[in-house]
Amino acid sequence: MTRSALKRRIVFPQWSAVFVSAAVLLSGLAADPAQAARRKESRSESVVQRAKKVVVPAAGRAEKARPGNRLSRAAMRRAALAGGAAATAVAVAPRLSFGQANGLHDTVDPLELKSSVALVVDQDTSEVLFSKNSQAVLPIASLTKLMTALIVTEARQSLDEQLEITHEDIDTEKNSRSRLAPGTVLTRGELLHLALMSSENRAANALGRHYPGGLPAFVSAMNRKAAVLGMSSTRYVEPTGLSSSNQSSAADLARLVKAAYQYPLLRAFSTSPAHEVDVGSRTLHYSNTNSLVRNPGWEIGLQKTGYIVEAGRCLVMQAQLAGRKLIMVFLDSAGKYSRQGDAERVRRWIESGGSVRAPASPVSVTRDRPALS
Repeated sequence: MTRSALKRRIVFPQWSAVFVSAAVLLSGLAADPAQAARRKESRSESVVQRAKKVVVPAAGRAEKARPGNRLSRAAMRRAALAGGAAATAVAVAPRLSFGQANGLHDTVDPLELKSSVALVVDQDTSEVLFSKNSQAVLPIASLTKLMTALIVTEARQSLDEQLEITHEDIDTEKNSRSRLAPGTVLTRGELLHLALMSSENRAANALGRHYPGGLPAFVSAMNRKAAVLGMSSTRYVEPTGLSSSNQSSAADLARLVKAAYQYPLLRAFSTSPAHEVDVGSRTLHYSNTNSLVRNPGWEIGLQKTGYIVEAGRCLVMQAQLAGRKLIMVFLDSAGKYSRQGDAERVRRWIESGGSVRAPASPVSVTRDRPALS
């Protein structure tokens, strides 16, 4: 027998056995559809479980963050193969703000505000016109920069001194973006302007670094000032607001707004619609993060916005409405533009007949301080 004939005699029977085994397996599956269905369901559950483990946290960038975690495309494809319902269930796993996690959004108020915390106070008389969870203590995001600006201003540091942005000012908390590259040199006044108007994080951190004693001394000064103002529920750990450990209540923030309003520079910087700075090779254009300052229907004396995922959308303002100077605080608003929308709702309520008085059943809900994670 030749070698080739021997090879055919040995190999072909082996392949025949493989084909026969596969045929038997397939016929068995076809003969038992219930078993096949159970196996398919088991595979689907396995794919979903694996997909759930492939969640990639999104960066919670200040002001421009996208709340929520998204699966990789590969994981979504695997989930889609397992079934449309399973893919929908695991495609998005949103991160909750502290207010959402603690049920503050369940509070119903007569103005149907989107913010879980709100407070409207007469600046001159301290009369509370509207209150919703105003004692709840939550992260305040870039509202922190209002205290940062107050400390810099009261320290009487030269606004003309040139300060340099360094790698120490880069955000490692939320990895937020900035157009102020390390090596950029601006005056203290320009950095203060950008921090208040455009919520520039590197600008705010640089202001703290150049305080006598550096950042530790600056943060201590922030907390001392909070105590002097009677902000008993407030705590600061850094000057930008990127840390969720910077926390306060609406009642405390109203005190801060009233104190900051005493300084014309802070009023002017926080309410300017736009500002340009020359960084040597080019000119950078910045806009105010609060669109209401460009609305001719508003007379705003001072304002500051804030956002990180843990805090939701935040806004504090001093504005003149119906002949009264009012301080408004909105914390933990759920939508991108809902904090401005809440301000508009309050304005319509104030300017409607007889609405400068507190509502018949004023919302005044005080909850325990949310547990920190």
